[in-house]
Amino acid sequence: MQFSNKRFLVVGTGKSGVAAVSLLSKEVTAITENGAGIIVVEGNNKLSREEVADRFPPGTGFRLIMGEPDDSVLDSVDIAVISPGVPKDSPLVLKLEARGIPVWGEIELAYVFGKGKVYAITGTNGKTTTTALTGEIMKTYFNDVYVVGNIGMPYTEYAAGMDENSVTVAEISSFQLETIHTFKPEASAILNITPDHLDRHHTMDCYINTKARIAENQDKGNLCVLNYEDIYLKNIAKDISADVFWFSSGHILERGIWLEGEDIIYCDNKRIKICSIHDMKLLGKHNYENVMAAVAIAMHAGVPVEYIRKAVKEFNAVEHRIEFVREISGVKYYNDSKGTNPDAAIKAVEAMVSPTVVIGGGYDKQASYDEWIASFGDKVKCLVLLGATADKIAASADKAGFTNIIKTDSLKEAVKAASLNAKSGDAVLLSPACASWDMFKSYEERGTLFKEYVNSL
Repeated sequence: MQFSNKRFLVVGTGKSGVAAVSLLSKEVTAITENGAGIIVVEGNNKLSREEVADRFPPGTGFRLIMGEPDDSVLDSVDIAVISPGVPKDSPLVLKLEARGIPVWGEIELAYVFGKGKVYAITGTNGKTTTTALTGEIMKTYFNDVYVVGNIGMPYTEYAAGMDENSVTVAEISSFQLETIHTFKPEASAILNITPDHLDRHHTMDCYINTKARIAENQDKGNLCVLNYEDIYLKNIAKDISADVFWFSSGHILERGIWLEGEDIIYCDNKRIKICSIHDMKLLGKHNYENVMAAVAIAMHAGVPVEYIRKAVKEFNAVEHRIEFVREISGVKYYNDSKGTNPDAAIKAVEAMVSPTVVIGGGYDKQASYDEWIASFGDKVKCLVLLGATADKIAASADKAGFTNIIKTDSLKEAVKAASLNAKSGDAVLLSPACASWDMFKSYEERGTLFKEYVNSL
């Protein structure tokens, strides 16, 4: 596609929106009635024009519209780029689509302008850990590696600097997959699918189909890595055109990568032991699955197995994902703020090896907490709750016969309560099973504050 004299509408001025404008300002020559080929829309009327303008690098050329753009603006643009936080069924997006204007997201925009090979990872849980590990493996062998996407580094921020030898490892959320068109990774992975973001996608079928889009443009020359233990992925595998490569934590496969006893085994014509689980710094079966997916992608990319093995053994857990904080009076504190849904929180509980006090609760994404409570077994001794879902989670716990519940009004109070209910040999685990948006800007802010409060005990 030729972009000379194209007019772009960028919706949203968060991190991805700013990066999109910066990329477009470098790559696109366009003419509009006032000399700017980029129109930026910020719908938050609580912000001033000056506050929004200050988010962009000095000298970036664009026309800023605060609030809803009128029809004359929409009729003047050729391509729209929306931030992941803008739903596809929002009134503005529906107006754009009714006019036949292509609606892209950050991933599509960066892919169109970027170069080199792309490896993409999605799934309800484990995306960040798998993406970070895959990136670390790639860096041991390739010279020009970018780790981008939902992991916190906008893909668009780096696309202009890529060349044919570049390797991009991208964490892709379902929100980002809504707006791809030509995006075609060399290898993709869908780690798992469990109910999440139903407030955005409305139905489970819609959520599954959106996740599956990561492979929709792939063909037989590409690889799609899937979880053999996931029934949703088994159902959609038949519709994937790429070469499907399975990983499994519960079965030995003829071809694939699997956990056999305490060893991770890879086989694609030849059986190779990658490592023992005791060689790794990561905890829990879910992390062994993340490792298997990363290894499968790296093997497809041509990274020698000795490089892969070394990177896997040296890799530490990512921040906010079952991250060890410190030990105080024999109690170990873990930050799993990225456990933003019940399935992720279940995996965190399963990874604990001692009696545990769990801190949970937060923004309500219309999830059920029954399975999370059921996973407690004899391991969780106390549940400390806060946030919008506290009463809903408490009701699930009470229904299951779990009654040792403490409700708090703040994270600081929750940390204090957890510390008072833990004794030497126990663990305290922040794993909210909920998003952070009711009380915090992000799960990162929540996790950072948790660590501050723990360190101040």
